[in-house]
Amino acid sequence: MAEATESRSGIAIVTGASRGIGAAVAQAAAVAGYGVVVNYSSDAAGADAVVNSIRARGGEAHAVRADVSQPADVERLFDEAARRGPVTAVINNAAITGDLIGPLVDVPAGTVQRVCDVNIAGLIYMCQEAVRRLSLDSGGPGGSIINISSTATKAGSPGTWVHYAATKGAVDVLTVGLAAEVAKQGIRVNAVAPGSTNTGLHAAAGMPDRVERLNPTIPMGRGAEPEEIAAAVTWLMSDDAGYITGAVLPVSGGR
Repeated sequence: MAEATESRSGIAIVTGASRGIGAAVAQAAAVAGYGVVVNYSSDAAGADAVVNSIRARGGEAHAVRADVSQPADVERLFDEAARRGPVTAVINNAAITGDLIGPLVDVPAGTVQRVCDVNIAGLIYMCQEAVRRLSLDSGGPGGSIINISSTATKAGSPGTWVHYAATKGAVDVLTVGLAAEVAKQGIRVNAVAPGSTNTGLHAAAGMPDRVERLNPTIPMGRGAEPEEIAAAVTWLMSDDAGYITGAVLPVSGGR
């Protein structure tokens, strides 16, 4: 396959981009002028659909399979992206809840381990490699890291996903700490914390009406669309947000 031409904004890696918020972020990044690496771990068909949609509108996109919980996969993901041009944005969206819905006491050890491996360890591996590649001190171009958190950190998701909410608390802490570490290296680190959002996550977990049930608790009276989360991400990536780092931006309709 011929090498793609370099995007005017560089390359954006979006993890977990085969569906939902990740897919919307990939589409929005392409519109903003980035070449996009659509990362996925198992949903090849979904990733290909996102890539084809971006290309159909004249954008540059490539799908790369990688499990972010595996450091070797993370390094390969960045290597594949760097073949397309300089990586200037990394959006860490990949996360899982585990199959169980219920109180924390019932969550099996295997589920706890896997959720932490992907949501915390995977995020750290991605951020480590992003700093290595983007840092001005290492000859990189500088750029932006955006982590996808959740407003579940406020409510704690009792009775459903306390373990998942706890990992998103770790995302917020990492965002603030890493932002301070790398600010002088030309890298901005921020997070977007979506509230209730209309994605397939809830139906896949056996709760297809979850967003509707939460609507009365949201001041704006509805869940977010993935594109609304993506708009916040691309704004934080843009020069308009050039003096913002270490921020966790809630996109939650006021909830």
